[in-house]
Amino acid sequence: MTHRQVLKALSGLLLVLFVAMISGTIVSVALPQIIGALKGTQSQYTWVVTASLLAATASTPIWGRLADLFSKKLLLQISIVIFMVTSLACGFAQNTEQLIAFRALQGLGMGALQILVQVVIAAMISPKERGRYNGYLGAVMAVATVGGPLLGGLIADTSWLGWRWCFFIAVPFTVVALGLLHKTLHVATVRQDNVKIDYAGATLIAAGVSVLLIWITFVGNSFDWLSWQTAAMAGGGAVLLALATWVETRAAQPVVPLHVIRRRTPALAIVASLAVGMAMFGGSVFLGQYFQIGRGYTPTEAGLLTIPMMAGVLVSSTISGRMVSRSGKIKPYIVTGSIVLTLGFLVLSTMDHQTSLYLIGAAMVLVGVGVGMSMQNLVLAIQNTVPLRELGAASGAITFFRSLGGTIGVSVLGAVLANQVATSISQGLAKAGIPASASGGAATLDIAALPEPIKTIVRSAYGDATGHIFLISAGLSVVGVIATLFFKSVTLRDTLDLPDPKQADEQPVPAS
Repeated sequence: MTHRQVLKALSGLLLVLFVAMISGTIVSVALPQIIGALKGTQSQYTWVVTASLLAATASTPIWGRLADLFSKKLLLQISIVIFMVTSLACGFAQNTEQLIAFRALQGLGMGALQILVQVVIAAMISPKERGRYNGYLGAVMAVATVGGPLLGGLIADTSWLGWRWCFFIAVPFTVVALGLLHKTLHVATVRQDNVKIDYAGATLIAAGVSVLLIWITFVGNSFDWLSWQTAAMAGGGAVLLALATWVETRAAQPVVPLHVIRRRTPALAIVASLAVGMAMFGGSVFLGQYFQIGRGYTPTEAGLLTIPMMAGVLVSSTISGRMVSRSGKIKPYIVTGSIVLTLGFLVLSTMDHQTSLYLIGAAMVLVGVGVGMSMQNLVLAIQNTVPLRELGAASGAITFFRSLGGTIGVSVLGAVLANQVATSISQGLAKAGIPASASGGAATLDIAALPEPIKTIVRSAYGDATGHIFLISAGLSVVGVIATLFFKSVTLRDTLDLPDPKQADEQPVPAS
């Protein structure tokens, strides 16, 4: 393909990547209004996010393997159609159960698009020339990250559009991208005969995590911690994950390469990346809810109020990336980022329904800076401590666990928030002398439909409870700090491969 042909095809690839990425962030701010309109609960609020994240996380490695067996262009077109149809289905959902199911299917398309676009770009552009196009990729990711919440808020606040257009808006863009790629994308199909797809491993991991997350969602409310339901679900999830581990040790090309993550640096990087994943997803999901339900702001205003965190991510990732390249040192930036992230969570843990927005904004900047300094540098640390033959497996493993951490984080924090809110609302109603039967459905997120005294109690409950979940985030982030402190000193290497692959994890080659 000529440079002109590459640019035409790249425009379609970047457009579909933008739509896939923005589909997650555009919903985050509008979600309180969506769940309120569908008469959903806090637990269902969490699962609208968790379902798509879990499906995308589990399916992404499989889509990557399929790209080595079948036509990359055909797979990309199929994934675009899946994403487009499920986006329409989400927009037409009549209740939260339907929305959760459609979001899980949409996650399959989201995971496929995010990995296949990168695979196609790698097949279309030589490694030597790929750097000149990375700026376009970074720009698309930045706009999707920052612009998604704002666009979602504006759509939800626009009376002649409404929240359903947060899903519908993806359809025209995907149609344009599909037509553009059909005409401009020309990638040869190179079938690799040695590729094995680990369907069993991916299915068992997704099933085991799903069972545990469902247990976390309902334990303490629907059934007791010590009950047969707990034994069945927690025990069943543990058995499924144990089976997944057994399968991964025997798979020719496992979803999770255990031989890589057993090593010191990759293992510690994965632990640290779990905290980063929680910050990326949990922060955006629950802060948007806090601003709308806890403080009474509109979706548009909530989108504007989340900008400090997104700005922190963009600025710190750019600056720290240049400083790492200049110094060749990685560990100091990862450790600093983990500490800053923990401080940001600690400040957020002090907030309630009356906390100054300036303080919350400053804390969000700290969280964003921490994510920006640690997220990509954790991947870089692994890439510089493994041999070339394991580069893809190691990079894929940390990305997988970061997404899994975000999935688990949203679910666990959402369950804690739901329990805390339910307790606070009950106490507030009792103190005000209002019987629970007359609360008008305070358990739902349809705040506008509640009577004024109850509305005040519910807003206070959400505003005060959100701080508790960030205290948990801070505690888990401390684990990430400890993990990064035990990193061996990692220096950027200027060679393509390590001289001794057997000692790749122990002796990185210093830059000259």
